[in-house]
Formats: sequence, C-alpha cells, structure tokens
Amino acid sequence: MSGFTAPHCGSLRASDVGRELELYGWVARRRDHGGLIFIDLRDRWGAVQVVFKSAETRAVAADLRLEFVVRITGMVSRRPAGSENPAMPTGEIEVEASELVIITRAKTPPFPIEDDTTADESIRLKYRYLDLRRPRMQRILELRHRVNKIIHTYMDEHEFIEVETPLLVKGTPEGARDFIVPSRLHIGEFFALPQSPQQLKQLLMVSGLGRYYQIARCLRDEDLRADRALEFTQLDLEMSFCDEEDIFTLIEGLWARIWKEILDVDLVVPFPRLDMKETLLRYGTDKPDLRYELEIADLGEVLAQTEAQVFKTVLAEGGVVRGFAVPGGKDMTRRELDDLSTIAKGAGAKGLAWLPGPLDKFVSASEMEGIKRATAAGPDDLVLIVADKRRRAEKVLGLIRQQVARNRKLIRANEWRFLWVYPMYLFEEDDEGKLTYGHHPFTSPMEEDLAFIDEVPYDVRAHAYDIVCNGYELGGGSIRIHDRALQEKVFEILGHSRDSIRERFGHLLDAFEYGVPPHGGIAPGIDRIVMMLAGTENIRDVIAFPKTQSHQDLMLGAPSPVDQAQLEELHIKVVPPQKTDR
Repeated sequence: MSGFTAPHCGSLRASDVGRELELYGWVARRRDHGGLIFIDLRDRWGAVQVVFKSAETRAVAADLRLEFVVRITGMVSRRPAGSENPAMPTGEIEVEASELVIITRAKTPPFPIEDDTTADESIRLKYRYLDLRRPRMQRILELRHRVNKIIHTYMDEHEFIEVETPLLVKGTPEGARDFIVPSRLHIGEFFALPQSPQQLKQLLMVSGLGRYYQIARCLRDEDLRADRALEFTQLDLEMSFCDEEDIFTLIEGLWARIWKEILDVDLVVPFPRLDMKETLLRYGTDKPDLRYELEIADLGEVLAQTEAQVFKTVLAEGGVVRGFAVPGGKDMTRRELDDLSTIAKGAGAKGLAWLPGPLDKFVSASEMEGIKRATAAGPDDLVLIVADKRRRAEKVLGLIRQQVARNRKLIRANEWRFLWVYPMYLFEEDDEGKLTYGHHPFTSPMEEDLAFIDEVPYDVRAHAYDIVCNGYELGGGSIRIHDRALQEKVFEILGHSRDSIRERFGHLLDAFEYGVPPHGGIAPGIDRIVMMLAGTENIRDVIAFPKTQSHQDLMLGAPSPVDQAQLEELHIKVVPPQKTDR
C-alpha cells in the first residue's frame, strides 16, 4: 500500500486512458445494474466512476455500502458513448476494476456526505469529521491552505520574519474577556490565553527585529455571531520606522495578490479612505458595504425649526435626526415597514418614521423639500428617518440600511469594495456611556490633537485604521505610542491608577526606557478573509473544528467537568450558582 504515490481519484482525465493504477478512497455512491456494479470513488481531489464487470470483483462489490474505505486496482478506460457525465471533471472516463479490497467498513452516516445537505448544523458539528468529507468543505480547507501559503510567500518577499509568541501570557485589555489558565506552581495565580500578541509584537520591535509576522491563534471569551469565533486566526504583523502609508501599501499589495491568485480578480489599488465620523454618518456603521448606495443624510439643519414634536424633542436634547431615501420605496407595503420598525425597536430606538407617511401633516412643505434635497429622494422614493441619540441613530440606520438593501436586492454581486476607515478616534463611549479606547490603549494620537486630549478626548484623532470589504471588517491596526510618558497619560485618562498601570503594563513601559523605535502594525482576520473568498456568511464553515454559538465543541463534548483531584491540585473550588425560588 502506497497512498503517497497512488494517483488521485479526482485527478484522472481522458489522457489517462489505458493506464493501469491503484486507487484509494471512500464509496460515495453505488449503483447495481444487474450485470454491472458501479460506484463513485471519492477522495480529497474529487470522484471517479469505477465499474465492476468480472464475477470476482462483482462478488466483493455487492457488499459495498456508502463510506466504505476501499482499494481499487484497475485500468482507466473511456466511458461508452452517450454515458459521459459533464458534471464531473472525470466524467469522460471510468476505471474498470480488476481487484477490489475493502479496507474498512462504515455505519450509515447520520447525514448524506454531499454538498447539498439539509442536516442541522448541530448534527454536522457533532460528526464534524464526516462533515469535512463533503467536497465543499474539502475545497474550503484547501482554499485556506492556499491563502496561508500566499501570505507566507508575500511576507518573506517583504523581509518579514515569522516569530511564534506564547499562548500562556498576562491578561491585556483587548475589548473582551480573557480565557484564564490556573498555574499549578503559583497557587492562586493565572495565565491568560492571548486575545492577540499585541504587547509581544511591540516588544519585538523594541528588540530590533524590524519586521515581524505570524499567523497567530487568538482567543476571546465573547458572545458569538455568524462572523465571530472564540478561537480565531489572524495575520499578525508589526514593523518599525513606518507610518500609515507603509501599512496601507503592504496590505493592499497582499490583498491584490490573494484575490488574483485565488479568484483571478484584479483589485484596484489604492483603496479609498473615509474617516470614522463620515463613515458612521453616511452608512451607520464602521464597516460599510459599498456595493449599494442608500447613503444616510443628517436632517438636523433642515428640521432645526420644525414643529414636528418627534423631531423637535430629540434635537432639543442634543440628539440627531437622520435618514436615507429608498429608490422606488413608495411601493413598500405596510408589513415591510412594520418589519423595519421592529428591527429599529430591537436595536433600542423608539421607532422608525417615513415620509411620505403618517408624519406628513406635521412636516411643512419647505421641510419636506429640504429632506428630499438632503437625501436625494426622487418622486417615487420613500425616506426612512430615525430621531435619537447619535450613537443609537447610527446603529439603527445602519441595520435598516442593510435590511432594505437585502429586501430590495440592491446588493451588486461579484463586486469587491474595499475601504480604509481612517483616521479613527483615540477614545469612544462604551455601552454605559463611559470613556474607553477606540482600538486599544497603545494607539498613537494625532500629534496636532494632543493639545486638547484632556478637555475634549472624544475629538482626538488617532493613527488608527480598519480595512473593510463588503460589510466586513477584515482587520484593524494603528501606529503605536512609543513614548513612555504619553503611554502613561493615555492609561490615566482611561481611568487606570498608577498601581494598576505598573501591575498590568510595567513590562512594556520599562522596555520603552531602552530605546524604542516608532512602530505600527495591523492584524487582519484570516477566518473572515477565507469566509469571503469561499462565499459563505458563516465563519464556522472555514474553521476545521469550530465551537457553537453557545461555546461548545459538540464533537469532543467540551467543555466538560474535570476530576476533583485536578481541582485540588490547582487549589480550585467550584461553587455552583445558588438556586433562586421562582
């Protein structure tokens, strides 16, 4: 048995006719035509039809069932005229078996090993090793391999050195909960699993490495969604003596290489740029999909003197009124509008207004004309409007804009619209209205904005940037702070005490005392890149062994309890939550 040198099922073609060979694979289909038995034999490279004509091979083949693993010895021949299968790359030929050996038998799978399966995702994840046999999943794994290979080649061409960083680290503020690991030797102390190698790659710049990268595994204990996973992989890179333009040029070149080699698509570079405030105003999100228009307009000036109470009250309280025109939207049904209102309320808004509509009698003719001008609404268009606090209005209109584009099929297919969101801002509000960092606390502020960092911190722009494509954030990065005093000041503005700064960041600040170069980087997510290239909206499709949205590995049965002895060795006691009477 020599599987390494054996030909692949899916690689055989008409040029192989007359070739004697040995094949290994799984039985994908079986058909008994009386005097002849046919199977489709499948491996990673595809499938080929095998025919059993002799009495000896038919006797063995009669026992075959789906997913049996077999060895076939035989000769490649042309299929009889009229029996070719153009749907298969190997459809011109078949293999006439002279010998069949059943290597292992298989139970009936819990779902068909086919691309068009209707099996529930939970079943497929429980039997992930079977799900991965499906041709589509094999293609995705190969696609991911090819992307990684391109990255390694490209980074090497640009003189980056691959360095592996540890998985047991000290917790850092990256915007999500850390996964923590108890130390057996240091009782009551814990490692954290890295949310990213952020401080380590900065320390590599202090070390003089100059250009670092790795395809890094990162972990964040956060709520999941279709494009987010607990364990994810990113291209982590950092370079010294650079500015934003260096990062932009590097990444645009890499994206152009990947899209050309994988999809044969020529991307137009450089990518356009839009600052964060403009992005949130026009698209209601920091990761806009530019494959459709529906641009949002601020209607505050138009409605500054309005008597429409729903708008007047919000503007008086410092809120905003914003909206966008839906092309031909006057034909939208009341049910469609109610569904959009439900989305708005689900995102925290009091509701959704539209013009023409119930509010017509409260809006003056001049205000109506001003709204049409601001939103570029035509005579057959409908204007959707939200009046609320700025952050909420942005969020709600972003969701409404996205849903309208889907409902009305406005998204242009086969289009790749990349965008740099730049510049961004050093600080932002968290969900509780408190000051927090935009990217992370190591991001360098714009020098000209430092003068008012104490008085109006939310207006301080940062040397920070996101790369976005078709509504997905593919990665974020920044030029880092390399001055100890400025770094300490940013920590203090964020509310860290001197003791906390020393405890959490002392190693980085100490390193800044020994000659640190200006440096910056970015960390694009490989899972999302592969997801887009593969044409799927579910990130679990591109991860070999993913967790569910409820943080479970259904195949391995994890997480699971551990032995009491292990807990005692780590001096850990599990305290179950108290039951409350209902």
